[in-house]
Amino acid sequence: MTVARTPATGRGVELGLLVFAAGLVTLALVLVQATQNQQLSRSLVYLGLAYLALFGVAHAAVRRWAAYADPLILPCVALLNGLGLVMIYRLDLAGASPGGGGGPPGMAGDAARQVVWTAVAVVLFVAVLWGVDDHRRLASYGYTSGLVGLGLLVLPGVLPASISQVNGAKLWLRLGGLSIQPGEFAKILIIVFVAVFLVNNRELFTSAGRHVLGMTFPRPRDLGPLLAAWGLSVGVLALEKELGASLLIFGVVLAMVYTATERLSWVLIGLAFFAAGSVVAYHLFGHVRVRVQVWSDPFDHYYESGYQVAQSLFGLATGGLAGTGLGGGRPELVPVANSDFIMAGIGEELGLIGLAAVLMIYLVLVTRGVRAGLSVRDTFGKLLAAGLSMTLALQVFIVTGGVTNLIPETGLTTPFLSYGGSSLLANYMLIALLLRISHAARQPAPATPPAPHVPLASAATELVARPGN
Repeated sequence: MTVARTPATGRGVELGLLVFAAGLVTLALVLVQATQNQQLSRSLVYLGLAYLALFGVAHAAVRRWAAYADPLILPCVALLNGLGLVMIYRLDLAGASPGGGGGPPGMAGDAARQVVWTAVAVVLFVAVLWGVDDHRRLASYGYTSGLVGLGLLVLPGVLPASISQVNGAKLWLRLGGLSIQPGEFAKILIIVFVAVFLVNNRELFTSAGRHVLGMTFPRPRDLGPLLAAWGLSVGVLALEKELGASLLIFGVVLAMVYTATERLSWVLIGLAFFAAGSVVAYHLFGHVRVRVQVWSDPFDHYYESGYQVAQSLFGLATGGLAGTGLGGGRPELVPVANSDFIMAGIGEELGLIGLAAVLMIYLVLVTRGVRAGLSVRDTFGKLLAAGLSMTLALQVFIVTGGVTNLIPETGLTTPFLSYGGSSLLANYMLIALLLRISHAARQPAPATPPAPHVPLASAATELVARPGN
């Protein structure tokens, strides 16, 4: 007799990595406070234990409802979230006094609010894992998701600026003391819709077209979906004055179309649409022209619109290869350093080495998400995992490119690192869906029950004629 072995789930590895992340975050908080305040507070140890307990709850939820999910995804998220909390706390201490010292002994300010948002995000993460027992059920709500996602995306743009505009961009919905960005949740719903649409219209994208230079280009009448994504991106840019959301939407849709068709021609056509849209946006929208002018020479506009990017470049240059050390730099000199430009603070205090390490964590996270999409058996799951993973990858590229002046600055937040509740809640929902897909991809196939044993005396008999008779 052979005994079938139960496949390893990897939950022990996940728990060990979560403990390591909690220890690393606690040590970083201690270093920051020791450098800024020249004293240590016992409250940071309690904070580290609370941080571990919070992700212990997330680990228990994964163990209960997605036992075979990839064991590296949640630890990567926990470490990124913790590093963001460290930098936000460091900026809080720097803002407590002009010299950067004498800050509060424990957690306060934006860091305290970020801890609360993290706790709420973990609760939402657990709710998604519990509620979505099979990712394929989302396909039944594909077109509803698209309609709701489109509504959430354009809602701030059609509302009065008094309740939707912050720093020139109409992205917010402010009700009393609560502010939320509907677009952060809209991106997940739109990805679900695009995945369903591509599955239902696969022949539209893989139909025969014209062959040019060894590539098959689609027929003009088949370009409708890409034109719709292009129009939606330009519309968001016009209504909300937000460049980052437009780039993100169009880039994710294009990546999902390429995943569904595996045709390079779609990428070339998409890049042509992007170039045309960029020219149109530059001539029609003043805020786009300002971003491009700052990108071309931020120091020429140093005392105006280029101050933020210029300060970011100064900080990165100060950090150099190894950085100034946690608490040793001046990241607070960059406006909105705890949100849009948090990568500049990491680059200044941890240097190029630390910044590259953070980007490597994102690379591991995106790679594991893509791997889950490649391994899952259903087409909808493959496209959904690709869309969710590419959302993280593109967002990190757009943010890092803006901070380093590789591309025009867009105002997007860095996933899990930046301060803000809407981004944190939406990205934890995204990770919950990725874990659900990963669980479906890695769980063993149900065992086929063996054929029942029939005694020879009770077996059915059949008369077979001999050959030639």
